[in-house]
Amino acid sequence: MVEAWHSSRWRQVSARWRQVLAGGGRRLRAGWRGWSRRRPIVTLTALALVALLVLPPAGIATALRLEAAGTPSALARTRGQDAAWLGHAWVDGRKGPADLAGLPQLIQGGIRDLFVHAGPLNDDGSLPADRYPQAGALLAAVHRELPGVRVQAWLGDLVAPEEVGLHLDDPAVRRRITDSAAQVLDAGFDGVHFDLEPVHSGDAGYLALLDQVHALTAARGVPFSVATPQIDPLPGLHAVAGTLTGHPKWWSQAYFGQVARRVDQVAVMSYDTAMPLPSLYTGYVAQQTALALEVTPASVDLLMGLPAYDADQVGHRGSAETVAAAVRGVRLALGRHAAGRQAFGVAVYADFTATAADWATYRRDWCGLD
Repeated sequence: MVEAWHSSRWRQVSARWRQVLAGGGRRLRAGWRGWSRRRPIVTLTALALVALLVLPPAGIATALRLEAAGTPSALARTRGQDAAWLGHAWVDGRKGPADLAGLPQLIQGGIRDLFVHAGPLNDDGSLPADRYPQAGALLAAVHRELPGVRVQAWLGDLVAPEEVGLHLDDPAVRRRITDSAAQVLDAGFDGVHFDLEPVHSGDAGYLALLDQVHALTAARGVPFSVATPQIDPLPGLHAVAGTLTGHPKWWSQAYFGQVARRVDQVAVMSYDTAMPLPSLYTGYVAQQTALALEVTPASVDLLMGLPAYDADQVGHRGSAETVAAAVRGVRLALGRHAAGRQAFGVAVYADFTATAADWATYRRDWCGLD
């Protein structure tokens, strides 16, 4: 696949965007040092720096608002293949029978997959079994009350060399991670979901790990899923960000496609963007959805993340990054580019921050339920 900036679809859909960016696309783009969801975000995003240092802020706003314009297609609704990230409390004993009884009501709509935090992995790739002592109770309750819903073990850790963590270039570490995936499947989980951060665009060790784990899950007939960073909104932005900050927040579209071809399900963490307004965030999500659709095989489930958390920090403004704004962006892009695609959904992040209003918005705006 070629990079989206050079693809025919991108030339057609983003012609006006490119006019806005003319001259700036070849100049310096500043990056951001974005932290994972588990840590505070301490610097501006690269898009904000681009607006300040390279491009007129009005031009950025115009480009994103063009992406956010229009009426979502009636065909762009849930396919019943959505997901939700669930916290560690579901498997460590903090959630009890009453919580389990209320789970069907909580996730009603189009949820098919639950990514339940069963880690974190140790830095050598191993996973102590005592990290998910109540997994059996959760699995039994879901299989009994929610037939057809899959409970995937959400495994994560920080990744070297940017952080002290997993060395994915080490075959022994990759082998232990694969053994950890087998371990949670032996415990009864219905699949494996990785959230390893930060993986740099082009990381060959990560691709080797995906090949190894996918061979395992395919042999057992269960899904293999990964959470991913966003795709370069401007060509080569990840490389500039990496050079300037050591943290190349985005992946190239080509690398995203390489990852997507090695898994059964890919969930884009399409939040923490520093967008100041809902309309701009909608446009950004619409662009991210279009870029991901271009390179995700039709047989692979593509999920776009919904930010169900109301935090105000440098990289995330709760009043702008809302479930409603994200769903609108997803629907606009899906309707424009792949209205008939069935292997598609959204993923709610996360049950431990989502409000009743967030779940209601998901059901109303995406599922079409009252």
